[in-house]
Formats: sequence, structure tokens, C-alpha cells
Amino acid sequence: MKIKKITIWKENLALTRPYTIAYERIDSVENLFVLLEDDNGNVGIGAGSPAEGVTGESIMTCEKALNEQLEPVLKGQDVMYHRALLQKLNEAMTDTPAALAAADIALHDLLATTIGVPLVDILGRVHDRLQTSITIGIKSIEEMLMEAREYQEQGFTILKIKTGLDVEEDIERVMRLKEIFKTAMRIRVDANQGYTLSEYKRFFDATKDALEFVEQPLTALDLDGMRSLPEHMRRLSAADESLLSPKTALNCLFEPYPFGIFNIKLMKCGGIGPGLEIADMACHAGIDLMWGCMDESIVSIAGALHAAFASRATRFLDLDGSLDLAKDLVTGGFILDNGWLITTEQPGLGVKRI
Repeated sequence: MKIKKITIWKENLALTRPYTIAYERIDSVENLFVLLEDDNGNVGIGAGSPAEGVTGESIMTCEKALNEQLEPVLKGQDVMYHRALLQKLNEAMTDTPAALAAADIALHDLLATTIGVPLVDILGRVHDRLQTSITIGIKSIEEMLMEAREYQEQGFTILKIKTGLDVEEDIERVMRLKEIFKTAMRIRVDANQGYTLSEYKRFFDATKDALEFVEQPLTALDLDGMRSLPEHMRRLSAADESLLSPKTALNCLFEPYPFGIFNIKLMKCGGIGPGLEIADMACHAGIDLMWGCMDESIVSIAGALHAAFASRATRFLDLDGSLDLAKDLVTGGFILDNGWLITTEQPGLGVKRI
């Protein structure tokens, strides 16, 4: 079960529905892929989607890190020693978490495929199915409502609305959604660091009866601003850009807690291993978990889903990152049933290359 072959490549994946967030417009995404093959012919695949504006890494730095580090660390090594191998990769690729995530996911997939069971059953299954939200970017009210109706027809019952450009328009958008959909749709908001402290208070007071929670309202480093808010606001606020790794999670665990929810993204923290470390920390602190994503291949979405189902702190999913890809390199990975995500019974991540 020794790793004999490592393949690394990148793909530009166009989106069927480009979107706008508080600081950029996105119409395609480059993903890196890692394929590991052992001496028995078993294969594991991983994928990484760098977010330079969040973690500081580019697709070029990630590709360079993978090409330089994977062969020396993994070639000829037994996949059963995956935790020791991941620790070595973590030490060598600290500055490129999306690259690390691609290697981490591939190694986990290879391990579970070799054993012949779904990955979550190795990690320790807690959940069988959870609902995911579906995201709507910043756009006009008419366009937003049209898109929301499309998602409702597809069976989704949780919307995540991107905000952060204009607080008054954001309030109007949320309240229009609530007026039209009432209890048929739960509404979450992702401000992507777009509010000042006073703007967030204004937004929260005006929309609190319509919202499930608000993701990353203030700038990533403004934990003092978050801690100045009353407990009921902090409890309904989720950390995204403020939460990058297990180390930065510690900064969010000094009382009073700035956030009541952690959004774990494998691309920020470096993969399934570090993600579950954050999950354990949150669980002990009584903080709820949402597992989120960038625009990603089914490969890494499936990796996040298996990790999410292995934590008892998991309450929310935002794993819609592969649904708007015009093409992908794999099929399978999970079952989507009226907004519910379910792992397959196939070994590993349950993905199949096209």
C-alpha cells in the first residue's frame, strides 16, 4: 500500500452563473488536482481551490508547493501512516493551505479506498444527512427573487445571500425575501467583511427576525469589534475570514467569544485533518459548526461533507460550491436530494473520474 505515483495538474472551471460578492466578481475558478496511486492500483484524488484574497496564496504558489513537496514526502510511503505524512506536509506547506488541502483530501481518499469503506466511516460518522444552503450573489432585488424561486423549485429551503456593499439595500433585499417566502425559506447572510460596526448593528436590528445568522460581518482582524457586541448578536454571527486554521481558531476562543458559529473551509485550514482539529476545539467550546466552501470540484466538496458528518458540533452546511460548475472532472461524491446532502456508499470519497 505504498504510494508509487503522484500526478498534479490544474483546471480552469467555468461557472454557469457568475456572481458578485462584497469585494469581487467571479465567473470562473482554477482548481488544482492531485492523484495518488499505490502499488496495488488503488487511487485517491484531491482538489484545491485557492482564495488569494483570503489566504494570500495564488494558483501558481500552490502548484509550485505541490510539485516541490509531494514527491519527497509521499513517494514510497505507506498510506496507513497518513497522519504522520500529513504532519510533514503541514510543516512544509503552511503558506499554501489550498495546496495542502488537495494533498490531504487525496491521501484520505486513498486511505479509505484502500480499506474499502466510505471515508466518513473511518473518521467516525455522526450524521447521515444535512441540508445545505444555496448561495445568491449581490444583484438586483428582481434578479435575486427570480433566482430564489428557481432554487425553491429545485427543492432548496435555505438561502445564503451575499451582502456588504450597501447596508440599506441589504436590509431591503432580506426583508423582501422574508415577505415573499415567509417560513418556506430560511435566510442566511454573508457580508464578506463588508460592514462597519455601526452598519452591522443597523443591519442586525432591522433583519434579526428574518435571519438564521450572519457570516463575517466585520473585517477579519476586528475581533475586538465583534467582542463589543451583545451576546445575542455574537451568538448569531459566524466566523469565516477570521477563521483560517487551528491556530487562528484559538484567537476566536478567548472569552467573550466573538462568534457563536465557525465556518470551516478545507481550503482555508489545509484539509480534512486540520478541519477536524478546529471542529474538536469548537465542540469543546460549545460553538456550532458550519462547513463551507469556495467554488470547488465535487472532489473537495465531498471531502468537506465527509468531515462535516464526522463532527458532533456540525449544525449547518454551505456546500454548494460545485453546483454551478459548467464542467467537473468527476461524478458522484454525494447525493443531493431536495437540498439535503448525503454521502454515497462507495469507498473513499465516492467520486468517479469522467
